[in-house]
Amino acid sequence: MTISTVPPDRNTSLSSMRYDPRFQAESRSDDLDLTSGLRLIRRRMVMIVAIIILLMAAAATAISGLKPTFHAESRLIIHTPLATKLGAEESGRNDPLDATSETERLLSRSIAERVIRELRLDDWPEFNPALQEVSLIDKLRAMLRGLVDSEKPSSSRRNSIEPIIPNYYKALRVWRDGQGDVIQIGFDASDPELAAAVPNRLISIYLEERKDSLRARLDAAEEWLLRRIAEQKVRAMTARDAADAYQKTMDVVSNDDDQVEQIKSIMELGERQTKIEQGRAEARATISALEAADDLSLALQNMVIPDSIGAMQRELRAQEQDLERLLETYGDTAQAVVDMRAKIRKSRTDLNLAADRYLQSIRAKLAGLDREDDAVRSALAAAHEKRTRSALAQTELARLQRMADKEQTAVEKLEEQRRGLVAQAMLPGAELEVLSPAAVPLAPHGRGRLFYLVGALLASISIAVTAAFVVEMLDNSVRSFDQIAGMGRTVSAGFIPHLKRKDQKDPSMLFGWIQVGMFDEAIRSVLTSFKQSNGGKLPNSIVVTSAHSGEGKSLVARSLAIDLAANGIPVLLVDADLRHGNLDSFFKSDLKQGLNEFLCGQAGIRDIVHHHPSGIDFIPAGNASLHRRARLTDAADIIGMAASMGQIVIFDSAPVLASADTMHLTALAERTLLVVKWGKTSRRAVEFCLHQLKIARNAELSVAINNVDPKKHAKYNFSDSELFVKSLRKYHEFI
Repeated sequence: MTISTVPPDRNTSLSSMRYDPRFQAESRSDDLDLTSGLRLIRRRMVMIVAIIILLMAAAATAISGLKPTFHAESRLIIHTPLATKLGAEESGRNDPLDATSETERLLSRSIAERVIRELRLDDWPEFNPALQEVSLIDKLRAMLRGLVDSEKPSSSRRNSIEPIIPNYYKALRVWRDGQGDVIQIGFDASDPELAAAVPNRLISIYLEERKDSLRARLDAAEEWLLRRIAEQKVRAMTARDAADAYQKTMDVVSNDDDQVEQIKSIMELGERQTKIEQGRAEARATISALEAADDLSLALQNMVIPDSIGAMQRELRAQEQDLERLLETYGDTAQAVVDMRAKIRKSRTDLNLAADRYLQSIRAKLAGLDREDDAVRSALAAAHEKRTRSALAQTELARLQRMADKEQTAVEKLEEQRRGLVAQAMLPGAELEVLSPAAVPLAPHGRGRLFYLVGALLASISIAVTAAFVVEMLDNSVRSFDQIAGMGRTVSAGFIPHLKRKDQKDPSMLFGWIQVGMFDEAIRSVLTSFKQSNGGKLPNSIVVTSAHSGEGKSLVARSLAIDLAANGIPVLLVDADLRHGNLDSFFKSDLKQGLNEFLCGQAGIRDIVHHHPSGIDFIPAGNASLHRRARLTDAADIIGMAASMGQIVIFDSAPVLASADTMHLTALAERTLLVVKWGKTSRRAVEFCLHQLKIARNAELSVAINNVDPKKHAKYNFSDSELFVKSLRKYHEFI
């Protein structure tokens, strides 16, 4: 902040208080430090307190409706029945069941329904929504739902336990204790006895449901096994009948003695065939030898012959020896020799005849052996065929018997399974080891209402402060010259504090009869800024405009004119808002014509000027319907006339972003004052407005921030916030 004192001259005697952007500090409002945070909370305190009050009212209503809740827990381990583990390898083991699966069983729908019915949870308002008081929000929701859906809920729906199930599960908690097999069952209720009764009853119902479920499964399995056993027995009986029928049909020998007899008979026939072959070979050799020999007596010497032929052969040999002795004794002609020779011839002839008979007998024997060999061969072939058929039939019979035995084994296995199921049906579904049953709690569970109120207060404060920060971050309005200092070729004309609405309409305030210290000093600062930026003298013509309507440009234009007139400087105030000008409501000129008529050529300049008793000459806007035919270049005549009379012309023009007339006036006037409303006009609008004005006239533009709240502005971290510290406000009696 700089306070510069300009010596009064013939034009004005103003003590100026203005902000000089050359002395900008490094501090800005969006720096995230502790000081700026505290300032933000201070300036947004009303909003923060309002949000806290609203949130605390809602939280207090909800917390006051809280009822004390009692919590009871039960801890248990679920084992498989010990009798099912009494095998030879696992004797005495009692393994726990899968805790995850059993936890899901404890949370099953059937158990929940039984607990609700047996403990009459539908009679408790905390579980039955039908017994609860309907809030206003629920009534409105039901009303809106009734408008969309005309069907009313049926009585069966109202009397069902469906609405109770979610509240039951919300109060129930079943979980595993870490990674172990211990299961904990907890329940919350407003009644301590009910809180303890639910876990205990839940455990007993679980055992019953587990046993019933296992019994149902075993019954279904047993029924299925009985059907399988009946079918398997039919198959086994069919297989056994098929084996018996085959044995009877094929006359399969199943006795081992019979099989031995068959083998013995085959062996005997084989031996007999071998002997016949030997006899045939011997007979063929004998016949061949006898047929080939010239002397049968010689041939018979090397053979096995009958005894009769052997005796004849020995007798022939003895006769031949006797002949040799006779020859040696008597000679060749002796009678005895002749008789002996005759006897030898007779013996030889008998021997040949006997040999021929023997040969014939051998041939007959060979023929008999041949016939016997054929018979043995036929019998042996028949025996072998019978043995082969018996072996094949025996193999097939063995296969059929194995099939029958297999089917019978399957029957026996099914029977064994059925007996096992019957044995399991006599056992409990599970065994429970209750480590600690649920006891009636002596004190409510959780925190007290004070704790929740304190938590709600802290949460409300956090939400309120966060909302304040969010609103501050989203705030893009202009509140300081620090925010527009970088927009180029702008001159800060100073801050203008806000006036109360009643003071803005009070003639005593408007025409300077009662001076408002800080506001009056701000108007003087604006005029001083014009003099300093214009070479030490006031400009001949000033255009007062804004980006949007409702930013206080008319108030600033009037105030500038009033201040100049109060200091004896001739001034001409022109309502240049050709469409919506309303300055005439303050000056009460009663003129029928105005600037529109003059620019359209329907009135002279003398006809539209009103001389106010305060010393201000005023030109109203005139008929707004003529603005489309107005020639704004004729406004130069007004500036020229005022200059010839030594007057300063102040144009209260239309908003820059609403009408192009302002750009034409800016090109004609010497200086332009852009009025920005504090905390309302966005920086983007100001930047675009300055850009438009610089297009019309490439000169420095003065900017005044209007409607400043000194108390709030002092709480910001801008470098110009010191202009409205408490001591200065007190000095100007603006507290």
